Amino acid sequence: MKKTHYLIAGIIGFLLVAGTVYFALNGFNFASVSQNSQDDGMGGGDTRLPTFRPDKEISEITLPPLDYIVYSVKKGDMVGEIAARYGVSQDAIISLNKLRNTRTLQIGQLLKIPSMDGIVYTPKKGDTPEKLADTYKISLEKLALVNKISDNNVLKAGAVIFLPDAKLDWVTLQEINGDLFKSPIHGGYRITSRYGWRRDPFTGNRSFHNGIDLATYLGAPIYAALPGTVAATGYSNVYGNYVIIRHHSGYQTLYGHMNSILTSRGKYVTPQTKIGTVGTTGRSTGPHVHFTVYKNGATINPAAVWN
Repeated sequence: MKKTHYLIAGIIGFLLVAGTVYFALNGFNFASVSQNSQDDGMGGGDTRLPTFRPDKEISEITLPPLDYIVYSVKKGDMVGEIAARYGVSQDAIISLNKLRNTRTLQIGQLLKIPSMDGIVYTPKKGDTPEKLADTYKISLEKLALVNKISDNNVLKAGAVIFLPDAKLDWVTLQEINGDLFKSPIHGGYRITSRYGWRRDPFTGNRSFHNGIDLATYLGAPIYAALPGTVAATGYSNVYGNYVIIRHHSGYQTLYGHMNSILTSRGKYVTPQTKIGTVGTTGRSTGPHVHFTVYKNGATINPAAVWN
């Protein structure tokens, strides 16, 4: 009888060990069991195990470290296209490589491409991570993680840090991209008529003024507001002696009422190129240059695209 008891106990022990080994090797599907579990009516409620879902903060804590690759510029490359290819903004490439003019890239020029979006920043006196996160509308946790700093630390002035997901300010980006127009008058001037509706100085009727009038002395030099190619020069009853320059990205500019024209069609000009002198030709009330900016054939307010 004892032998029978020992035999049964041995079999039970073997089965328990075998079962433990089986589940250890194959894994126990708690999810399937918990999903099939029902309330037993004893007030125990739902017996399912909670599902772990990483939230935003957890995913940021496990953020890969900041790194970069080196890219060699090829013929026809543009910063915006390179940025899109690598999934970052042009702001990131411009900032990391300290580019001052994206239109002067050279074939073979080496560019650092960061592994995440953002810009390089040099802290100023009084800067804190919290202040920068608020100013640039970025995550404080991500900023602290990428730069390995405490969110309570006062940043050391002059040290270089990376602001993840931050962007360059609009004016800086436009200027670096060559999209920010310069004033066609480099010396002193006053704006005598702005862009928009006004009372016509000749008829007194309400009319739309499609540019800005910059008054200065007769004969003052007029410069191109942005690099481009002279598309036309000539004379009209309204604008008098005028020059039209074609720029990139669908922009064109017109300069009217010139005393003399110093350029010709097909010439490439820059903001350092004199294209004419201030006059009062055409429909004019005095020495000034009428400056109009076109974007894809429609006039826009010059004040929105120049410094």
